[in-house]
Amino acid sequence: MKIITAEQIESLHIAPAECVEWVKDAFLLKNRCQLPAKMSVHPAGNDFFTTMPCLLPDECHRFGVKVVSRILGRKPALKSDLMLFDSSNGELLALVDCDWITAMRTGAVATLAIRTFRSARAKTYAFVGLGSTARATLSCLLATSGHEQLRIRLFRYKDQAEKTIESFASYPDVAFETVDSMAQLADGADVLVSCITDAAGLLVEDDSLFKPGVLVVPVHTRGFQNCDLCFDKVFADDTDHVRGFRYFQQFRQFHEFSEVLSGTCRGRESDTERILSYNIGLGLHDVYFANRIYRLLYPQCNL
Repeated sequence: MKIITAEQIESLHIAPAECVEWVKDAFLLKNRCQLPAKMSVHPAGNDFFTTMPCLLPDECHRFGVKVVSRILGRKPALKSDLMLFDSSNGELLALVDCDWITAMRTGAVATLAIRTFRSARAKTYAFVGLGSTARATLSCLLATSGHEQLRIRLFRYKDQAEKTIESFASYPDVAFETVDSMAQLADGADVLVSCITDAAGLLVEDDSLFKPGVLVVPVHTRGFQNCDLCFDKVFADDTDHVRGFRYFQQFRQFHEFSEVLSGTCRGRESDTERILSYNIGLGLHDVYFANRIYRLLYPQCNL
């Protein structure tokens, strides 16, 4: 059994644009995977341990299970590890530090959603919750934008906005601005990405602030339940992830993200549709990334 550390993964210098390709490739495998619903237990308050299994298609010979946890007061509060198996013989191949994978596959999926569902006129991209997930999303978005001129609007919290701007200062085609309220963040935004991990209520109570053609990507699902009722279309990475939502039966139109990527249903059909994209996180992407990383680190084991 191999131990794959965060340092080993970082040494591979996997490009953000490649991460976006990996998540797309994995989505296209989804209907041939065994992907049970994730299961969570809650030791106290909002703390959790969530188990995420996935068996890749037969030709991959891989099964994996990720355990992600959030423990208040731990630094970092979020932590994840993954066990990767050879499904043909049951051998445990590797124990993988999954923090980089979790951040980058989440950012890559958010970027793929943006590039798939945004309107053709999208220029202003608003972000709230500027931790590792938002930085990963920005890395993937900017890496796949070519010389597109982007306006990035950031919600100011502590010094996160300033640090984010400093981190991406080398990108010449990006103009940053900061705002101090959620109303200012949402007003006129073409794409709104929320990476906050907890919210007590609605983040934007005034539905009229969501312009025609807006795309909202609530990475951790919190705070946008009003959009469930008034947006034209809702997409999700997996139906079971949203089936239990209070307003699921009242979605105007719902499909899985993979259906759009495979061409079996349409995504955005006009620049006035307001679209909501719930991508809560698939063990499929974790296992797919872990397998690609395992093969890069140990090519001699791929025979």
